[in-house]
Amino acid sequence: MDKFGKSQPVKRVEDVRFLTGGGQYVDDISPDQALHAYFFRSPVAHGVITNLDVTDAAGADGVHAVLTIDDLEAAGMDISMVGAVLKNRDGTEAAKPLRPMLAKGKVRFVGEPVAVVIADTLDQARDAAELILLDIDDLPTHMGMERGGEAIHAEAPDNRAFDWGLGDEDATKKAFEAAAKTVALEVGDNRIIVNSLEPRGCYAEWEDGKLHVSNNGQGVWVHKDNLKRVFSLEDEEVRVTNPDTGGGFGMKGMAYPEYFSVAQAARAIGRPVRWMSDRTEAMLSDNGGRDLTSLAELAFDENNKITAYRVSTKCNLGAYNSQFGQPIQTTLFSRVLMGVYDVQTTWLQVEGYYTNTVQVDAYRGAGRPEAIYVLERVMDRAARELGIDPWELRRINFIKPEQFPYTSATGETYDVGEFDRLLTRMAHEADRDGFAARKAADAKKGLLRGQGLCYYIESILGDPSEGAKVEFNEDGSVFIYVGTQSNGQGHETVYAQFLSDQTGIPAELIHVIQGDSDLIKQGGGTGGSRSVTTQSTATLATVAKMTEAFTAFLADEMGVPAAEISFDDERFRADGSNMTPTMLEVAEMAREKGRSDLLVHHERATLPGRSYPNGAHVSEVVIDPETGVVTVDRYTVVDDFGNLINPMLAEGQVHGGVAQGIGQAIQEHVVYDEDGQLLTASFMDYAMPRAADVPYITFNSEPVPSTANLMGMKGCGEAGTVGALAAISNAVQDALWDQGVRQADMPFTPHKVWALLNKRMAAE
Repeated sequence: MDKFGKSQPVKRVEDVRFLTGGGQYVDDISPDQALHAYFFRSPVAHGVITNLDVTDAAGADGVHAVLTIDDLEAAGMDISMVGAVLKNRDGTEAAKPLRPMLAKGKVRFVGEPVAVVIADTLDQARDAAELILLDIDDLPTHMGMERGGEAIHAEAPDNRAFDWGLGDEDATKKAFEAAAKTVALEVGDNRIIVNSLEPRGCYAEWEDGKLHVSNNGQGVWVHKDNLKRVFSLEDEEVRVTNPDTGGGFGMKGMAYPEYFSVAQAARAIGRPVRWMSDRTEAMLSDNGGRDLTSLAELAFDENNKITAYRVSTKCNLGAYNSQFGQPIQTTLFSRVLMGVYDVQTTWLQVEGYYTNTVQVDAYRGAGRPEAIYVLERVMDRAARELGIDPWELRRINFIKPEQFPYTSATGETYDVGEFDRLLTRMAHEADRDGFAARKAADAKKGLLRGQGLCYYIESILGDPSEGAKVEFNEDGSVFIYVGTQSNGQGHETVYAQFLSDQTGIPAELIHVIQGDSDLIKQGGGTGGSRSVTTQSTATLATVAKMTEAFTAFLADEMGVPAAEISFDDERFRADGSNMTPTMLEVAEMAREKGRSDLLVHHERATLPGRSYPNGAHVSEVVIDPETGVVTVDRYTVVDDFGNLINPMLAEGQVHGGVAQGIGQAIQEHVVYDEDGQLLTASFMDYAMPRAADVPYITFNSEPVPSTANLMGMKGCGEAGTVGALAAISNAVQDALWDQGVRQADMPFTPHKVWALLNKRMAAE
């Protein structure tokens, strides 16, 4: 472990800058002369545009331009937004309707951009937007995940975008027919609004025919490729930068219409243009998360061993295909379909539907939290129906250590895992034996206590390749250029710390450079918990290349053969030489000799396989039956993240993920009315977890080093959310079970829980 990070809880170096107002976010760094953009958005969810007149708005004070889809097309732009498309079960292609950057002919959700006003000030742009004349012939809205209703797109006349399947349907059916016992549970996974601390924004400028777009994203290369396509530009004609980014969570990992309209406005006017969404605008237009319903079924033999698993899911895509919308609840959901259990007979069928709502795409975990939530909820239900302890049911079905490497039913190769060991530790850390006493004590107060277990596994996604470049500067500092993008994870600390561990260069002299497509020609961005494993692997490859080059150079300087020179992560040494230079000293020697080639080192590396973080979450909730209020009282995590570079930052990632899980499970509730109006479009109506809603979270590391990278690491960015949803939901169900409540679904708002309890009491 010493060689691959000293596993020290180093404090984040970027926090002082952020906490003292020194962050450089996109709205802070927009050019002083930039004009302001304001987007005029559809006030109705579905209809035909019969009139769009921007004449009065274009003539208003301070207005430089008002652009519609006609203007974008007239400028020669490719007005289509990219969206991944699946193959249906019958081999045909899923629906692929045009998603225009501004509304074209029809509007399909409240908040869809229709026109953009460019003015000297934001107030002028907003005032001018009120002068736009928009007439719409309303069409009926389609809000449910079912076939039929008014067609949102001609390409999907029944509003079903795809019918996708994976596995062996016939074998699974036969296994269910032969089963000693079957268990079924239908669960909903409620839609959330991501609500990153910093809403989306960007600015664009053109200089000598070159486009520069700066936005608060999760990587610059997706945006660069899209801008090249849309504007028919060459690689050297586009630069994309990501400054400090205040939260992403998957929602900022893809393109949005506004970036292209702002870029065209800057080109048409000849001045930089800036845009920043306000909170309600973000709630209306940011991609949502989750929003699916699944029927999960388990088949068991007489020994409570699972023989087959079947899931039927209906997912809400929103009004259009977003960039990754179709794969989220299909291919990404399938990565961990069977979780940590040894079952090879499975069938997953997913139907995706268009509705008159904003698009749904990646949100912290992107399909994997949804899959684990479904599986761990039905495992909990199965334990109740089989009359077996839920912890024991999991132990019976765990993949055993001797079975690794293990190929899952959906084609994932789990390299290592000791699930029983982690669960045993969890029983101690969560004080499982003391639960009965805690429950009894609460009962005396008229309160209901429940305990919920979730055992999760994650599949790290994204590009397995990454690059790193190390540059030695004349002032003694060192730059490391990385292909990932921090949006709050602490990359500036982790990457500097890791490079320092491998080279002996003091971490305070290392500066992390990220988010600039001119400085970093290729990168995979941040998403799918890929960053630390891919980036550190690339850093190791670069350090190896650098060490080799420095060793060859030192052979002459030290007067010994290169083969006799070694590097001990701090100094170069060789028998027969008194010289023991550090990396920084070798770089300075090379500079003095005019060897500029030794001052910059770059290498790329590709991981041979994914890593699979896993672990157990145990939550205890307390419910006040008089009010329906659910309080998360205890929360314990035992995670296998492999070897940790910085345990403190890993723990912070888990805390953040659990907090988001608590938010979705108990408070966050997106509500559209039957006409497609978003009723939860402000924090007055959409509840977010506050500090008082989050308990002390006990984090424990129980590493089983990965074999898929040299460091033995496993990504940790999304794991907290993957485990939290089912742990909390199972705890709520446990608390309500003795009250006769047999079906409890997120979000567990006070009104919903109170109604469940009172409905049951009324029935008695």
